[in-house]
This record gives sequence, C-alpha cells and structure tokens, in this order.
Amino acid sequence: MSRAIWFLIKVAIIVAAAIWLVEHPGSVSVNWQGYVVETSFTMAVIIGLVALGVAALLYRLYRAVRGAPTRVRRYSRTRRRERGYKALTQGMVAVAAGDPSTARKMARRADGLLNEPPLTMLLSAQAAQLQGDDQAAKQYFTAMLDRPDTAFLGLRGLLTQAIRSGDRVEALQLARRAQAIQPNTPWLLSTLYDLEARSGDWAAAEGTLQQAMHAKAIPAAEGRHHRAALLLERSFEAERRGRADSALSHAQAAHDLVPGFVPAAVRVARLLIAAGRTKPATKALERAWRETPHPDLSDVYRDLVPGEAPLTRVKRFERLLNVAPNHVEGHLALARASLDAQLWGEARAHLNKALELRPSRRAYQLLAELERSEHKNDEAATAWIAKAASAEPDPAWTCTACGAATHVWSGLCPHCGSFDSLTWKAPAPAVALTLPEQPRVLGGLPDLSPGTPAASPSPAG
Repeated sequence: MSRAIWFLIKVAIIVAAAIWLVEHPGSVSVNWQGYVVETSFTMAVIIGLVALGVAALLYRLYRAVRGAPTRVRRYSRTRRRERGYKALTQGMVAVAAGDPSTARKMARRADGLLNEPPLTMLLSAQAAQLQGDDQAAKQYFTAMLDRPDTAFLGLRGLLTQAIRSGDRVEALQLARRAQAIQPNTPWLLSTLYDLEARSGDWAAAEGTLQQAMHAKAIPAAEGRHHRAALLLERSFEAERRGRADSALSHAQAAHDLVPGFVPAAVRVARLLIAAGRTKPATKALERAWRETPHPDLSDVYRDLVPGEAPLTRVKRFERLLNVAPNHVEGHLALARASLDAQLWGEARAHLNKALELRPSRRAYQLLAELERSEHKNDEAATAWIAKAASAEPDPAWTCTACGAATHVWSGLCPHCGSFDSLTWKAPAPAVALTLPEQPRVLGGLPDLSPGTPAASPSPAG
C-alpha cells in the first residue's frame, strides 16, 4: 500500500511540474560559433533530460564492457568451485559406499578443481585407506602435518592407522601431539586415556581420565570405576617398589571410590591383614559383601584370623550371611566353613539352600566333598561330580571385550589386554578359562597385578 501511495506522489509531482512549465512558457537562446538556436524553455528541459539519459546509458555500456573480463573470470571460478565441491561430495559418498576407485577418481578431480588442501588431502587419504594402500594414506596424513590448519586432521589419521596396526608406542606419541593442539577434544581424551592405561602409565592415565570425565567423554559412574581400577594398579606398583604405605593408601582410595568393587575390597583387606589390622580389614570385606557378595571376599574373610578355631569361624560366617541374607554366595561360604568344622548337617542345609537359589558347579562339588567326608561314600560323591560337570559354568572374571575368562582379576585382560574390562559373570561355553601364571609374591601377599599392557576401557563388575 505504501509503495502505491509513493508512486502516486511521484506521478503527481511530475504532472504538477509539467503543468507549471506549460503555464509559464519561456524561451532559451544559444549563440555559439555564429549559430543561433532558439527554443522554448520546456523543450530545452526535455532535451537536457534526454541527453542525461543517453549519457547514463553510454556510461553503463562502458562499465559493462570494461568489467566483462572480471565477471567472466569470477563466473569461471564459481563454476570451478561448484564442480570441485560436487566431486568432493561424490568422493565422500564413494568412501561411505566402499567404492575405492570412484573415491580416488573424485579425489583427483577435486584436487584439480579446488585449492583447498585440507579437504582434498583428507579425501585422498580416506580413498587410499579404503583401497588398502596404507602407505599412500600415511603420506597424505603426514603431508597434512606441514600446515597448521590441517595438522590435527593429519595426526588423527596417523593415530587411527597406528591403533589399527597395533603400534601403541607410536599411537601414544601421536595422541599426545594431537592433545597439544586440541587439549579438550572428548574423543581424543578418551583415546589417550585408553592408550596410557594399556601402556601401564597409571599416573598419566588417571590424570587424563579426570580430564575426559570433565569433558563428558566418559560418564561419571564409568569414570569412577576406571579410576578405582587405576588406583589398584598404582597400589600393586607401589608394593613392587617397596612402598607399603602408598600401596595401602591407593587400595583404600579405590575401595572408598567404589565400595562394591570386589578387587579393591580384597586388595585393601589383604594389605590390612598383612599389617596386622584385622578390624578395618573385616569392615572393608563386610562393606563390600553388603553390596556384592563374592567368593573372593569369602576367601579373604576366611583368612582374617590365623589359627582360628573352625567353630569360631562358622560363627563369623553366620554374621557374613546376615549382612546379605538369602544370597547364594553366603550359603556357599557358610557351607564351606561348616565342612571345615565338620558340621555335616549344617553344611548340607546350606548347600541345599544354595541349590534352590541357583544350581552351580561349586555347590555340587561341595556336596561331593561332604559325601566323602561324612559318609566316605565315593559312589555318591562321583554322582555329584557328574552333576557338576554338566552344570552351567560358574561365574568368573570375564572380559567384556574378548569374552575370555580368568579366575583372578587384573586391571588388564590377560587375553586381549583390555583395561578394566573384567566383569564377574558366567563365561560363554565356547571360551576357555584362562588360568593365571604363578603369582609373584610381594611382602607376603600374592601380587595379582598384570604384567602386560592392553585395550579399551569398559566398566568391570
């Protein structure tokens, strides 16, 4: 509406000016070089306006002719970039589709059309990787290190290649170089933590883990579990160096961080027992048992008081059963203590209760021992052993990464090297149980810390 009003106002002004000129005629005379030109004032105004219009048109024509080469060049560059980005897009699609020949073809075309090395070199490297030419991919990634704007991309590509080839030393160096450029990148912090843990650099891994948790790269609960595992490894390391106080403090910190983490409770209890501090060791075991009843806890609980009378030990295990009533591990532990005390009826009652809760090989094996000890009945014992052989496998420390199982927890999976990946569960029937080597004895206690570095972090039970 406003545009229409404005148009009418301009028309009215023009009409008013025309009327004014008609009502006020005049004449214009030009005397030049002996020529005299006379006309009305109105005609002179019209001639002047026409002259200005012609001059404007000529000027625009001059500008168009003069600027034509520039516009042609600009149009050519635009078209070239459009074709280059189209080739780049087609190359990325080819990489995603797993078509290495098309990817490399599009990478060469994009490189010829675009003057953007970060994108074209990355596509070329990915195409080379897709074609299995790791050497060419490495050359592209290495070339990217020479430019500040592509150095991080190059390091990421080289890091991926090093991890894929299993070169952990090179991968760790590349990850630290990348962190110097982008210190708070979540995926990089997670990867760096993993590599430091695999290499056994526990202190550095703990620091990186804290950064990764702060950057939300690792969830808080999972991060606490990883840190507890790292503290346990630092405890083993401190004991190897003869630093008993540090070994105990690291183990205690791990236990306080995740009270239900069985290896931490076992570790701190063993160290306290070795130091003659039975009461806090008992408290640590019962605290962990309340959250996670476990045979490793009952094994240490049995050894709390050296030379203890079997009947007194049974009374202690009754207290442990009361901490977590109606749990199968409590009945199995009390049955074991009753067998040692030759309380045959109580042992049988607890074993039957354990079988009601969950049939297990350990329960059948204890029943076989009970038959031999109480009745000297080898035939009945053999029948229980046969049942044990056909029963489902008992839980063991099973790696969530590779599925291998072991009787002894360690921070690093002894089969694939994954860090903090052992969880207490029944292993798959096809996976053989990994038996640990003879434990190293340090300070009177078996050192169950691993000796080999390894794989990706995941929460353990």
